[in-house]
Amino acid sequence: MTTPRIAIIISSTRQARLGEKVAQWVLEHAAARTDLAFELVDLREVNLPFFDEVASNAWVPSTNETAQQWQKTVGSYDGYIFVTAEYNHSITAALKNALDYASPEWNKKPAAAVGYGGVGGARAVEHLRGICVELQMAPTRTAVHIGGTDFIGIWQQGVALNDLPHLLPTLNTLFDELGWWTKALKTAREQA
Repeated sequence: MTTPRIAIIISSTRQARLGEKVAQWVLEHAAARTDLAFELVDLREVNLPFFDEVASNAWVPSTNETAQQWQKTVGSYDGYIFVTAEYNHSITAALKNALDYASPEWNKKPAAAVGYGGVGGARAVEHLRGICVELQMAPTRTAVHIGGTDFIGIWQQGVALNDLPHLLPTLNTLFDELGWWTKALKTAREQA
């Protein structure tokens, strides 16, 4: 089996976002893993238009070239870590749009989440899990939640994520769960 590829997806596209810093922290610690290969995917760079297809590509091929390229990108990975802000108790519009633009490409693959915001992105992560189930993904139990004083410290006071070592055990558990599910589902997909 080739080394499974994991996309760390930055879901916020705002100029004044924290997501890039969080995603870099995840990638830095993911580099210690030898069982999975991690890459950043930035939705700002993908620049998808708002969904305007006849239907999901589960039913009708997409006509938009950017959407088609996005679907190829999504399909090239074996699992995902979504780095998500919480906007109004849910995920970002950019992430929802990106999820909607692909369907079979997400199927039968694991999804993990790193949320941030006042309550650690908990409500966004819960909404994301429901969407992932609808897309036939397997969300991991463990998620990293960066909230409260940790979030404020990073966002407004210059605290570095590596100054918060209490987050690492949860991040490592997330990697372990994601690794197990990635291998199990990749093996099952290859045998189907």
